Amino acid sequence: MTKPRIVSIDLLRGLVMLLMALDHARDFLHFDFFNGNNPLDFETTSTPLFLTRWITHFCAPVFVFLAGASAYFSGKRKTKKELSLFLLSRGLWLMLLELTVVSFGWMFSFHIVFLQVIWAIGLSMALLSVFIFLPRQVILFIGLALIFGHNLLDGFHVAENNVQGFAWSLLHEPGKFSIAETNSIFVGYPLLPWLGLMMTGYVFARLYSPTINRKRFLIITGLGCIALFVLLRSGNYYGDAQHWEQQKNGMFTFLSFINTTKYPPSLLYLLMTIGPAMLFLAFAERSGLQIPTNMQIPTGIVNAVSIFGRVPLFYYIVHIYLLHIIAGILFFAGGHTLGEINFTYDIPKAPAGFGLHLWQVYLVWLATIVLLYFPCRWYNNYNSTHSYWWLSYL
Repeated sequence: MTKPRIVSIDLLRGLVMLLMALDHARDFLHFDFFNGNNPLDFETTSTPLFLTRWITHFCAPVFVFLAGASAYFSGKRKTKKELSLFLLSRGLWLMLLELTVVSFGWMFSFHIVFLQVIWAIGLSMALLSVFIFLPRQVILFIGLALIFGHNLLDGFHVAENNVQGFAWSLLHEPGKFSIAETNSIFVGYPLLPWLGLMMTGYVFARLYSPTINRKRFLIITGLGCIALFVLLRSGNYYGDAQHWEQQKNGMFTFLSFINTTKYPPSLLYLLMTIGPAMLFLAFAERSGLQIPTNMQIPTGIVNAVSIFGRVPLFYYIVHIYLLHIIAGILFFAGGHTLGEINFTYDIPKAPAGFGLHLWQVYLVWLATIVLLYFPCRWYNNYNSTHSYWWLSYL
């Protein structure tokens, strides 16, 4: 039996999954990455390179927010106790995947383990398994408090390479910690804001009840998030430790204005990304189950993009390995050898001369999307027509 879907949510998730592949294609293949240049550094970047990185800022917040919404939808078919056990077990499973399959996919080794978005989702999901027993209003209050209040902690630092420092890093401040002479762990996605975002997404999903008219709420909330972002950002009042500054030209000044902090995601970063996502959801559907014809989006494109959004974890894992394999093929096809790679860095440093121009990265990204479509379509068809318990964990 085919499982019902909310197409507008699948479409939004699919779009951010495609953007995520662009960011990771740049990580694996762009020559600036191997030269150690930050695409958001105004001393070395260009407008196209900056925007290529910046547009992908929408990925993680939408991914986590909709993971909270998915938890709510899953609960409609379960008792509260069943949902709690599912969220706990799936959260622990995601954390295990991050430590093993995902980390190996990034590095093809375990000399450094990155705790990234899958870890943050897993840990947040495990904690959500407890919070779901609270009244809905309390869950929303705690979620918003974490989103709006975590930047109050920006001035507090625990830099030591010890248990206390690691614990603080797990909560709020990214950091790298040595666990052996040649091994380390890097916390890239501290818990507090991501947990707040997932809890808010869990409550948000109630809007998709058939009796609720959500379009007006989505528009007001989306515009409100954007307006609050502009207001707080304009005077560097609150919500991001990285202030915008006048740059060498008007375009770079504008880019500085929208250059908010991702690690951890600041309040302004979340307002900047979730606001437009709300507007997208508002205009991408009428009933929550179909795309309105006045969008003038070919149905084939909508269905194709939505497929990626229906199998997010499967897509995430496969795309990392595929991009890494493509990078390896291009590396060895260019006449390079394994001995030329400097493995003393956290991320292995390729030799001078390796890497693609930005336009070539875009071509590889598009080719990767085409290649990913076929296994994702197969898995989506299999998942939607089978009800094995283990499918809910993939």
